[in-house]
Amino acid sequence: MHFDHVGIATPDAAGLAALFAELFDAPVAHEETFDGMSVVFLELENGYFELLEPHEEGAISKFLDKRGGGIHHVAVETDDIEAALRTAEAAGIDRIDEEPRPGAWGHEVAFLHPKSTGGVLVEFVSH
Repeated sequence: MHFDHVGIATPDAAGLAALFAELFDAPVAHEETFDGMSVVFLELENGYFELLEPHEEGAISKFLDKRGGGIHHVAVETDDIEAALRTAEAAGIDRIDEEPRPGAWGHEVAFLHPKSTGGVLVEFVSH
């Protein structure tokens, strides 16, 4: 496995994308509307910033209401997401997703519960 991206909740994905593009010389690699939100991926040399702007009620809008903008999750890429979920289960990790599900950019994703991972929402992603 290796680092894939950090997900950042924001009320203004376009504005934050413009700031990060200038600040980090991070070009937009992909944009889409997915699952009731705007999703913008900014490319860095060793991964991505994934900017998440909600357009309807859901996990990201609740996160923004409770905590404001900021880091929402950390994603690691795996070649075998089902095996990664089995490893997490064997380690006693609570999983939000029992099975992989469709994610942004056409990837399969699965999340681990932060109460089992040191307070960090961890996402497995398979390209």
